[in-house]
Amino acid sequence: MNIFVRFPEGRDRALTFSYDDGVIQDKRMVELLDRHGMKGTFNLNSGCFCAEGDTKSRRMTEREIVELFGKGNHEVACHGVTHPYLEKLPPAEAVCEVFEDRRNLERLFGKPIRGMAYPFGTYNDRVINILRDCGIVYSRTVSSTEKFELPSDWLRLPATCHHNNPRLMELAKTFVEKDLRHHDAKLFYLWGHTYEFADNDNWNVIEEFMDYMAGRDDTIWYATNIEIYDYLRDYAQLIFSVGCNMVENPTAQRLWFCLHGQIYSVGAGETLKLK
Repeated sequence: MNIFVRFPEGRDRALTFSYDDGVIQDKRMVELLDRHGMKGTFNLNSGCFCAEGDTKSRRMTEREIVELFGKGNHEVACHGVTHPYLEKLPPAEAVCEVFEDRRNLERLFGKPIRGMAYPFGTYNDRVINILRDCGIVYSRTVSSTEKFELPSDWLRLPATCHHNNPRLMELAKTFVEKDLRHHDAKLFYLWGHTYEFADNDNWNVIEEFMDYMAGRDDTIWYATNIEIYDYLRDYAQLIFSVGCNMVENPTAQRLWFCLHGQIYSVGAGETLKLK
């Protein structure tokens, strides 16, 4: 007997994006995501916003940041106040970089900020402990697996690949065509910096990827990093009876799974009898 994770509405795969630094090219990225019905996570350095009238910086002003992300369609996450190598700082300074970035972003957006991407992708065990103490529940590394497995260590979170990976479209097609009838749901996690599209004059790379991945709402959940984290955290709390003929959902959201080839959903606080 196998029970397989399914995402909202019974979908068997999810797609998410993670982009760093809060640069002006994020505006075009948000426009592309919105046009394709997708969602992204943008990791910001709250101490690095450029000044009003600064036309030389590639970063956005605080006003531009709030205008772009204030509607809440996409997730805002931490990236360190000043984008430091966290593992090279004294512990108290590393705490300030994470804690104050979170505080600043929460002030700007009026909601708890719980996600992060490591500046430069570097970290150690001490940094991970600091993140936990600061209330960060996940943090993305710069490691790429070229796979679609669900995360097992959210504070050492790898991606599927960077958008410059030469196998990007090959991986996308594998992800879409993969037979998941007898497997857990899968996740395609793409990361990068939007200024790279301008520097390399290759916006066509992400546009081709989005064009191919879009319009698959029946099988792909287009979600932010924190939405996926929250869903899988709650899924892990499902309580199955001996023999798996009943399931209780003690969480506040509806959850989906596959048992014996049949898709089930169990509502918040519901106990469901299974066939």
